[in-house]
Amino acid sequence: MILELAVGDAYGAGLEYVNKVLVNKLNNLQSYHQHPNHPIGGGKYTDDTQMSLAIAELLVEGTEWTPLNLANKFVEVFKRDPRPGYAGGFYKFLQEVETGEEFLQKIRPESDKSGAAMRAGPLGFLPNIKKVIKYSTIQARITHDTPLGINAAVASALMPYYFINNLGTKENLGKFIENHVEGNWNMPWTGEVGEKGYMSVRAAITAIAEEDSLSKILKRSVDFGGDIDTVATIAMAAAACSSEIKQDLPKELIENLENGTYGRDYLIDLDNKLKRKFRKNE
Repeated sequence: MILELAVGDAYGAGLEYVNKVLVNKLNNLQSYHQHPNHPIGGGKYTDDTQMSLAIAELLVEGTEWTPLNLANKFVEVFKRDPRPGYAGGFYKFLQEVETGEEFLQKIRPESDKSGAAMRAGPLGFLPNIKKVIKYSTIQARITHDTPLGINAAVASALMPYYFINNLGTKENLGKFIENHVEGNWNMPWTGEVGEKGYMSVRAAITAIAEEDSLSKILKRSVDFGGDIDTVATIAMAAAACSSEIKQDLPKELIENLENGTYGRDYLIDLDNKLKRKFRKNE
């Protein structure tokens, strides 16, 4: 899951909010792209993956799931490896705060954007729906304490949970989410994806329901245009857990994903730790 969501994030980052004509031209899965207007892309992942690492690391460590521990981890993963991709105001905020306590004191958790949803994928490894919803809600409220922000995060976490526990076919994923989270999750998404969290989640569900392989799902996620790195992150996190979906990410994208201290090898290791800790019969 972690490797796949990072590939989706890094691939989508180079084309996020880029002119649709250029997206159509470049979205061929042959290589990563450097964003024409921002210092992101080129095989480097963004905040979507980095904040997912914070969630995954806390799960592996078994640390008590509290707002303070989460905030401490958000600060830690940013400080050890600052990178572009965060919203400008939040990037500046993370530069200025030094501790989780300071984070919680100064944050204004009023957003209904996609930040809480983009990082929720690893929570799908939790053993039951009640825990997935509880943990997703706690982490979302730190930065996105709004009904739309929380619901998007819970829906995003339930997507991989659905596949990990073999609860149904990919075509019924949206219906499953609707049984647990308020929203039109089974309504196919069309058009460009905006900044609201529910938009990215619905687009990701649509890509998964209508495509049958990781490569097709990644291409479809980017084809939407708009906030496509978040769509791809959420979609890849879930689709990587499905036995129904062909696991065929292009070799070029895997091999050319950044591989520094917290790059490809680290992601694979963290992925394996998550699976050993949570997956049945593994």
